[in-house]
Amino acid sequence: MSRAELEPAAAAAPDGEQPRTAGAGTAARTPRLWWTLGLFRSELVTVFRRWRTLALLAVLACVPLLVGVAVRVETGDGGSAGRGGDGPAFLQQVSNNGLFLTFASLAATLPFFLPMAIGVVAGDAVAGEAATGTLRYLLVAPAGRTRLLLAKFAAVLVFCLAGTLVVALSGLVVGSALFPVGPVTTLSGTTIPLSAGILRALLIALLVAASLIGLAALGLFVSTLTDSAIGAMAATVGLLITLQIIDNIPQLHAVQPYLFTHYWLSFADILRDPVPWPAITKNLALQATYAAVFGSAAWARFTTRDVGA
Repeated sequence: MSRAELEPAAAAAPDGEQPRTAGAGTAARTPRLWWTLGLFRSELVTVFRRWRTLALLAVLACVPLLVGVAVRVETGDGGSAGRGGDGPAFLQQVSNNGLFLTFASLAATLPFFLPMAIGVVAGDAVAGEAATGTLRYLLVAPAGRTRLLLAKFAAVLVFCLAGTLVVALSGLVVGSALFPVGPVTTLSGTTIPLSAGILRALLIALLVAASLIGLAALGLFVSTLTDSAIGAMAATVGLLITLQIIDNIPQLHAVQPYLFTHYWLSFADILRDPVPWPAITKNLALQATYAAVFGSAAWARFTTRDVGA
């Protein structure tokens, strides 16, 4: 069900009490389920067909290529990646095992490129619809405002996963092309088979995507506050940069553990043997907390929002 199909149908079937007959409860739940799935599919199509979204994914795919070429050039004359201990610990392993380019690329994109892309998509989720005038048509759909907001949030989460996987897959392809690939030496010094290393890379990608849930909820909330898509995007990215600055000021260490950016790089613990889980668990709990708080705030704002005709 496309967005073009949703709008006429919504106008023909506005919210309101309908006469009930025997079995009407079951019959009503089925259309609502189809409306919810239709809204979700419509949101996915809307997000991923935009040139802006495709451009963001293309930029994310280019980061591993740039990192891989830089490491290749640096090590081509007998140098070593990460000379002097600069950069993440696994960046030093890229020239020895191309699989580590996946980890290095995720570490390089997580502080700015991935969050910026998420901020743009999340900030545009509601504000963009309001700016173009399509939001008022969607709000009369039988699925209702709550289901519409959930569909939008789910679409943003899918983009979080898609963006992360693009970086991971690009890193894997470029790393395999430029460097040897084989058994993985963990940060603890132990060696695991390549298959186990690839599974850990997939787990890391999932953790990185999960680390962006709090930002996605924040961006969605900001998007409900304005009809300006550009304003919502800028505000979301601005808040992200502010939190990252706070997270790097030593005098503010008391509040840093409560920032959703604080444990972003905890995914590196997956490359240790055995895996220490405390920081990863704290990160996931923090993301869930932010999702609950800002998701509730977005729901409260969106369900009471007055959308002009």
